[in-house]
Amino acid sequence: MQQTAQILIVDDDQDILVAGKMLLKRHFSQVDICNTPDQIPKLLAAQRYHAILLDMNFGPGESSGEQGYRWLEKILSLEPQAVVVMITAHGDMDVAVEAMKRGATDFIAKPWHNDKVLATVSSAVKLSHSRAEASELRSANTLLAEVTSQNTQPIIADSDAMQQALTMLERSAPTDANVLILGENGTGKELIARAIHAQSHRHNKVFMAVDLGAVAETLFESELFGHRKGAFTGANEERIGRLLAADGGTLFLDEIGNLPLHLQAKLLTVLAQRLVTPLGSNQARAFDVRVIAATNLPLEQLHDEQRFRQDLLFRLNTVEITLPPLRERREDIAPIAEYYLKHYCRKYQKDDKRLHPSALAQLQDYHWPGNIRELRHTLERAVILSQSQILEGEDFQLTSKAKLPQPDNQAAVATFNLEELERQAVEGALKAHRYNISHAAKALGLTRAALYRRMEKHGL
Repeated sequence: MQQTAQILIVDDDQDILVAGKMLLKRHFSQVDICNTPDQIPKLLAAQRYHAILLDMNFGPGESSGEQGYRWLEKILSLEPQAVVVMITAHGDMDVAVEAMKRGATDFIAKPWHNDKVLATVSSAVKLSHSRAEASELRSANTLLAEVTSQNTQPIIADSDAMQQALTMLERSAPTDANVLILGENGTGKELIARAIHAQSHRHNKVFMAVDLGAVAETLFESELFGHRKGAFTGANEERIGRLLAADGGTLFLDEIGNLPLHLQAKLLTVLAQRLVTPLGSNQARAFDVRVIAATNLPLEQLHDEQRFRQDLLFRLNTVEITLPPLRERREDIAPIAEYYLKHYCRKYQKDDKRLHPSALAQLQDYHWPGNIRELRHTLERAVILSQSQILEGEDFQLTSKAKLPQPDNQAAVATFNLEELERQAVEGALKAHRYNISHAAKALGLTRAALYRRMEKHGL
């Protein structure tokens, strides 16, 4: 059965060319022959060859192999990934060894044995495929690193409350120190983590984010450490873990405070040893990542040994950055609102809209329990629904959202509209748990994904 592969034979002996082509064309889809090496550059420009069989000597009386060395060097300069098999005279082992030192993959001695030629060329083709796959993987990883490292959203922070955080960011980013980012949900912890990565020496490597609040306990080891095929029921293929996928780059562990104690212990062991063993494997693999973690837990809960392992905390918080809530940086509300207003007008192909001064005053007076995330969603909804070019206060519906509806003694006025009851329940759970998505979802008996869908549905 023929393999899809292109083979080139370069030799000044016509008998070798004819015999080689007759042998190889039964096994490979294309076999080209060339009796003068001067044609090699033209052939390589027109075709990518999976294997090139190159004679060591051209012309009568040549036996030093210098011509072969020179053309080997030329081929590798034109195509660094080329797989070259040298054709040598029988007994010229020294010449063959020198050629392999200079970049040749293998050699075939003349007169050759057909089985040996087929085995050598087949191995060369496999190596060529492997090199191509590795090159494509490197290119894909480079592109992935570029895409994931792009900080498409600027950090808008003129307020005094944010200056200390930004100073800590600038000082810690060029180092390899682990960073712990503290702050309520929606304050921009991942944005800060990406900025740290972008300003580090790892900026051209992968930024890998893992939402630990969304990872089921049973899948934690598989997600972070990886697994071998057949390691457990449903493991139908090998999977690389996030730690190894982020090798050389930055691993962002979001919602680290939601990790149960027994999984904290496993994470600590891996981070301390810098070795990870995929499930189903007995071989530990080294990795090199910078860890940035984030949590919305208050400091007093982080320092509670019943809630969080202190040895893990000490490993994560070499540098600690605290992000203030939006209500403590009101001077940033206007520029943030202007940024998202322009962003969503472009996204939804709307004419530019402006904020009425009274509307801006309402945005600045609102307490924003969901912080920047809530402000962003509020502006997006207003851009979609408003028919006016100037957004008024009523376009944001902040008055009704400022506090939860309080029950009264007039049962007759209570709403029994299911949609409204669902909205109130979701909003109440979010506020009761300070917009901690995991805790609010648990209180409502929902998954995080289901809660996000209902938040989107009700514009929360």
